[in-house]
Amino acid sequence: MEPVEQGLPVVLAHGTRVSGTMWAPVMERIAHRHPAAAPDLPGHGSRRGEPFTLAGAAAAVLEAVDALGGRALVVGHSLGGYAALEAARTRPEAVLGLVAVGCTARPRGPLLAAYRGAGRLAARRPEAADRFSRWAFRRALPGAAGEAMLRGGLSGEVVPAVVRSVAAADPVAALRSYPGPVWLVNGERDHFRRDERLFLGACRDGRLQIVPRRGHIGVLAEPAALARIVLDAAAVVTAAATTADQEACR
Repeated sequence: MEPVEQGLPVVLAHGTRVSGTMWAPVMERIAHRHPAAAPDLPGHGSRRGEPFTLAGAAAAVLEAVDALGGRALVVGHSLGGYAALEAARTRPEAVLGLVAVGCTARPRGPLLAAYRGAGRLAARRPEAADRFSRWAFRRALPGAAGEAMLRGGLSGEVVPAVVRSVAAADPVAALRSYPGPVWLVNGERDHFRRDERLFLGACRDGRLQIVPRRGHIGVLAEPAALARIVLDAAAVVTAAATTADQEACR
């Protein structure tokens, strides 16, 4: 068996108010081939209480990339996807490929208003918001996937800052500037699909993959399927990087 240290590193970025533990079921399925890390973003998990900015989240992703050797496949779900896009925009040479899950919507209009309202409620009553989130995650993700979402704790109070940061970002421009391969992955019932064609069109080397019958959170209920997507993306990126390195040495 090929040693893990020879595999392409993978960095996985988590969604809003949870932590890197959410990726444990996927990491368990890729660890035999790839060294992996799932850092906590500012304001979440072990970094709860720190101010959140999208730039800070991208920096956390890139710090994890550097800790694994300086180049990696970056995977993100929801907020983590937007952080991954910002990381790729900031240092495209460090991000050899992107798997962006559930983050192909520009927060505008009613969607943005709904999230701003939810954020205000969460900030006023974070304990109640976290109780509701625990119930919702366990309902949407029974078993190990749901417990992984909750293991690192919840941070409902960070939602307003997340909404402000994501609303101010331009993920489409980030994709236009990024030269590497991109996998846009959405649950069939995900409300964050609404701009997926615009996002796909912005990619220089993009592909769109739909997970049948799953929503924004429900897509995480199939860690084996997500792990296959990550492993397939890693294989494509590895082959391309190997070819590029060989050509550079000629």
